[in-house]
Amino acid sequence: MSAVVDWFHPFRQSTVAAVGVEDGVPAPERTRVPAGPAELRAVAAGIGTTLDEDTTCAELTRAAAARLGGAAAVLRRGREAGTAYEAVSGDRDLLPEIRRVAAALRPAAGPDEDRWVAPEPGDDRAALCVPLTAGGHCHGVLVCARGAEPYPPPETEFLRFLAECAASHIRHAREHDALSGVIGKLQRALLAEPGRPHPNLDVAIRYLPVGNSTLVGGDWCETVRLHFGRTLLVVGDVMGHGLEAAVDMTAYRSALRYIASADLPPHRVLRQLDDMAAEEPDRRPATCLLAQVDPNRGMVTLAGAGHLPPLVIDPQGRATRLPVPVGPPLGTGFGGYEPATYRLAPGQTLVLFTDGLVERRGEDIDRSLDRLAGLGFGAAAGPEEILDTVVGRLDVRRAEDDVAVLAARLRPRSSPVG
Repeated sequence: MSAVVDWFHPFRQSTVAAVGVEDGVPAPERTRVPAGPAELRAVAAGIGTTLDEDTTCAELTRAAAARLGGAAAVLRRGREAGTAYEAVSGDRDLLPEIRRVAAALRPAAGPDEDRWVAPEPGDDRAALCVPLTAGGHCHGVLVCARGAEPYPPPETEFLRFLAECAASHIRHAREHDALSGVIGKLQRALLAEPGRPHPNLDVAIRYLPVGNSTLVGGDWCETVRLHFGRTLLVVGDVMGHGLEAAVDMTAYRSALRYIASADLPPHRVLRQLDDMAAEEPDRRPATCLLAQVDPNRGMVTLAGAGHLPPLVIDPQGRATRLPVPVGPPLGTGFGGYEPATYRLAPGQTLVLFTDGLVERRGEDIDRSLDRLAGLGFGAAAGPEEILDTVVGRLDVRRAEDDVAVLAARLRPRSSPVG
């Protein structure tokens, strides 16, 4: 068990009468320590209900103050803590000055060595300080105080138990935060910016990974410059979520850039990408849609690997689907991808997206696609405005899957490049 630092002055009747006596019964005789294992487990279950350290500290002090009266607070080590009481429950004025508690934060000679702090002259409060120790590291102290007799052994052991429960959860919370920080750095490294398209194409992209703590997932968008003013537009979706999907996404994305640099038609790019992925048994399958835009010819050539078809939006804001021959997802090794070519005039906007944009639980996918096409885009709306409309009206931030969406519009030949 953790060491306990306990300090107090001789008991005064006036103090006990104020906070330590109820109907003339001294505090030690009416202790509210849990009576048995079941009640103890119930108290412990209320501490560490989340991976949030602040919440755990608040749950700890509430349990201590509610059971034993007086006040309870936490003084933490690490971060920017240790200078003020936190998660205070009960009467803050009962708590000793922080400088008196600071000694409890200093390492003891051993993990179970009790440390005593001399009281201030004239101070008659009973106070107890329990280190929050887990994994051989002290994360702070639980400070309990009341204007009464010292805490008897059953209460001391109970507070030790609470402190150990909380310390374990605080340790997990800090480890989780540290891991999240590392993952965040890795995600930012994986979240490479798409390449720059030719200046004859206006492009806008929105990327929204599912989850509040995730920066990158398995979805991606890409633009690859090709010869003769052409641009290859890409959206892809690796199976799964989070960092594992992001790692495979990066592999697909890098391979696609390499293959596309050979200036192959879209269906052949998919074929080679599928062959490469199929050779790696641990690679997750992925869907992908390619659109090779040729402004000089006013054409777009599409090829898909198990992906949803794109939309084309005319200058009046009307949206229609462009059918794409269905091919198997990447990584299956089946191949069989075919192209489809359509006219794409200046002022028309091509919209490529992953299924997280439109799919809703229990809804037919055709209905989902019709809802997207029927959003009602403004006349002459540019790619940025179109994506603002899509994200806002479909409430994409509450989607259950990662979302990547790309909009591209040919510039009129007379349009200045800026």
